[in-house]
Amino acid sequence: MSHFAFFLVILAGFIHAMWNIAAKKAGGDARFACLSNLILMVVWAPVGIYFGWDVVPDWGWKEWSFIVASGVLHGLYFVTLLRGYRKSELTVVYPMARGFAPLISSFAALFLLGEQISLFGVLGILAVVGGVFLIAGGPKIFRAVLAGSGAESQRKRIHKGIYYGLLTGIFIAAYTVLDGYAVKVLLLAPVLLYYFCNFFQVAFLLPALWRNQYSTIVSWRSQWKYALIVAVVSPISYVLVLYAMQIAPLSHVAPAREVSMLFAALIGGRLLGEGDRVIRIVGAVFIAGGVIALGI
Repeated sequence: MSHFAFFLVILAGFIHAMWNIAAKKAGGDARFACLSNLILMVVWAPVGIYFGWDVVPDWGWKEWSFIVASGVLHGLYFVTLLRGYRKSELTVVYPMARGFAPLISSFAALFLLGEQISLFGVLGILAVVGGVFLIAGGPKIFRAVLAGSGAESQRKRIHKGIYYGLLTGIFIAAYTVLDGYAVKVLLLAPVLLYYFCNFFQVAFLLPALWRNQYSTIVSWRSQWKYALIVAVVSPISYVLVLYAMQIAPLSHVAPAREVSMLFAALIGGRLLGEGDRVIRIVGAVFIAGGVIALGI
């Protein structure tokens, strides 16, 4: 991985952790996801128009098919992630999601895109996975899952955190491979891919809003500030990753972007008051080491 691609991934990881903390504090659901996407459509419209004015008219069915599929997968990912944040702690859901996804997407890139990875790179991926295990609570999580008694409410929250984290990871892996193919093979501009797939995210989420319009308005009034943060910041992190995918192997970029876990462990534990900071910092060190190995 080039130094420039590595820098893009590190910067994207920091930004990604910040907007996830905002989403966690919002405590939103599909309504929050849709509001964020609607604001994104407006805020980023000048960028979409500037880069797409001469390009979008030339897109065919293949380009639009990938954009539609990407929009649906991103919508499923965001709704599942938000539900996980409501049911459990960020420092359980987020590590599970971000740790499970690179395993799937890396192997998919190796087999589907014909990429190659060295033994050093494999060790880097394993270090990232080990760090995820520690940040998510380490052995404590599995003891809580297997325990038949004790703090039942906490055990249920951990169960839900693992479930929603793994489900979120599946969607992350799916859109990562799909978008990686779009920018590496179809040569779609990353900023245009992300901006236009957002329209299909909104179309996917709108039905949930119409079922209870009053609740939608109430939630928007209380969550609009967090939605604005997510709308402004989240595209930056992912577009940086897409640009990194264009100049570096997806099987390296996907695990390396989990450096966001390091920032989430340090920042999220302090801002959200979620405990076990020491073991999570150790896990973050593992992730950092794995990311450096992938970068090398």
